[in-house]
Amino acid sequence: MVAPDGSQVGVLKVEEAQYLANQLGLDLVEVAPEAKPPVCRMMDYGKYKYELSVRQREARKKQTRTVVKEVKFRPKTDDNDYDWKKRRVIEFLGEGDKVKITMMFRGRELSHPELGARILQRLATEVGEWGTVEQNARLEGRNMTMQLAPVKRSRKESAEGHAENRTDGDGAAGAVAADVPIEE
Repeated sequence: MVAPDGSQVGVLKVEEAQYLANQLGLDLVEVAPEAKPPVCRMMDYGKYKYELSVRQREARKKQTRTVVKEVKFRPKTDDNDYDWKKRRVIEFLGEGDKVKITMMFRGRELSHPELGARILQRLATEVGEWGTVEQNARLEGRNMTMQLAPVKRSRKESAEGHAENRTDGDGAAGAVAADVPIEE
């Protein structure tokens, strides 16, 4: 039998161990049933279960969830739409999410997959500062897919990036809208 502070009490009969635990207001918990003789410990079992759940909750908080966002393109995507979708990809990568880029082919567009591959390659080079190619472009049926993963940054750099991406008073986005020329 083991005392609440971790010291050894010795070998006792079950009735004696139960009596000691009751006198201290604790529970008698069998911790090593396979040992000869079995090992029991005096403890507050409710408190033990609570502390165990708190530790598990803390461990879950420290885990990172991988979120995969998807952005779809077509071979005939216009430049303005391309820029808009590119900004969305940069935003997702800045938030730490992976991005799946899907190039959808319809009808005869499938006879020229190099057009779609060229657009995906252009996107990969333009967002290279925010993400790296995790899975190269490959054709699967009528779709060509590519996956980007965010670039690992230090906490200081990511905090600066979040400050740049916030909107200022007039609602214009900082770093995301910087690529768009302003017409007067």
